[in-house]
Amino acid sequence: MNKKAIIYDLDNTIYPVHSIGESLFEPFLKLITQYPEHDGDFDAIKSDMFRKPFQVVSAEHHFSDELISRTIELLQTMTYQGEIRYFDDYPAIKNIKAERFLVTTGFYNLQYSKIRGMGIADDFAEIHVVDPLTSTKTKKDVFADIMQRHNYEVSDVLVVGDDPESEIKAALALGIDTVLYDKNNCHIQHTALYKITSFNELANLA
Repeated sequence: MNKKAIIYDLDNTIYPVHSIGESLFEPFLKLITQYPEHDGDFDAIKSDMFRKPFQVVSAEHHFSDELISRTIELLQTMTYQGEIRYFDDYPAIKNIKAERFLVTTGFYNLQYSKIRGMGIADDFAEIHVVDPLTSTKTKKDVFADIMQRHNYEVSDVLVVGDDPESEIKAALALGIDTVLYDKNNCHIQHTALYKITSFNELANLA
């Protein structure tokens, strides 16, 4: 397809969140047991934190204002210390000629600590952390900005991620081709143009 640029998501696309989730989110999980001001099931909240941004989790499980405030105060300063192992097929993206961009949603310090933990910063031309606490920008805005600054046409770009309701939805709204990275083949139905279970399949789509 001769794409000029590929935009990648981070969490559960480059690496599995569950591999660090238990230790990373332990303080958060303790907090929501101390302040059970939500209508969600604890296990459901825990599961969602491994897959979705905090702002989505807090809204879906109706966190109280106080719980949201306390959680944000905790997560804003949280970082992950230590090495993180990316998916074993991740290195395959380096064999694709298209320029690489990384766009992720989350708390700025936390997301960058994950990137440092994997040592992947130099693999991307640009890294963007969409932090709803510090900016009103969305992934859709960042995708559009990348295209505008680099003079890419919509047909030049491919967006790859694991979440049909986040980066895939944002890309589709702009008319960008999308690839759902579904490592464990969890999504039978989806709106992405393509679905892969390994980055080894991506070269044929780019």
